Amino acid sequence: MVNYWLMKSELDVYPYTQLVADGSTHWDGVRNYQARNMMRDAMKVGDLVLFYHSNCKPPHVAGVARVCKEGYPDHTSWDASSNYHDPKSTADSPRWFMVDIEPVMELPDSVSLPSVRDNPACENMLLIRRGQRLSIQPVDEDDFATILTMGGASWDSI
Repeated sequence: MVNYWLMKSELDVYPYTQLVADGSTHWDGVRNYQARNMMRDAMKVGDLVLFYHSNCKPPHVAGVARVCKEGYPDHTSWDASSNYHDPKSTADSPRWFMVDIEPVMELPDSVSLPSVRDNPACENMLLIRRGQRLSIQPVDEDDFATILTMGGASWDSI
């Protein structure tokens, strides 16, 4: 059974176009326990991801990705020169985890945060809940389909 997710990346840090160019990437640097637990325990190969550009105007869903490797220790937490270093995390006792994702398709039309807020069909999405700031969020299948449609895509495109 496929699960659906939304993963946030800042446009100027790692845009969807870079994922396409790279072919896949590890989703490192997540330092929130709830998001870590989702990557470690719930995200499975084949799960679909709405790739969301945050910290830009307007924030938006740019494309669809797929989980291609399930949760494994985030080695950047062991690297003292990394921005994501955590001295309490070790190879023997990892504290942080990551998954790998690969591009599926860029949406023909990006789906802005204001348009998601304005769509009554999206009223239950975590993305638009006040105070919801997690960089990784579960998404209902119906909401995922709505975002696809808003972006000019369909299930047949995936």
